[in-house]
Amino acid sequence: MIDNSTNEPAGARQRAIEAYDNARDRVSDTLSEAPLIALAGGIAAGALIAALLPRTKSEARLVRPTARRVKETARAAYTAAKDTGSAKLDELGLNREKGEETIRSLLQGVTDAAKASGQAAFDAARNKA
Repeated sequence: MIDNSTNEPAGARQRAIEAYDNARDRVSDTLSEAPLIALAGGIAAGALIAALLPRTKSEARLVRPTARRVKETARAAYTAAKDTGSAKLDELGLNREKGEETIRSLLQGVTDAAKASGQAAFDAARNKA
């Protein structure tokens, strides 16, 4: 049977309507069950669209001062966190020099233990022979 208004088979039109209805119902169910996920998806889609659109001269002129302040604030926060963390580690005696000294000491201990174990094994083998 053919639908005269669209010259399509009636079955294809009906399947398209049913698919649309099913998709609408699923979206409606998702929104009612997990509105925060739907909100996050909407924000992500909006951010993607905004990133794809070219920035106008007016937007650049208006956003530039705010972007500069945000960048400067982030840089200051990073520097403060790094300096404070380094100072605290120095207070605890955990600095680069101390770390290198600890690693050298550890390697020397492993080397001494390996030499002692090797010598003990050699002596034991010589005494058995």
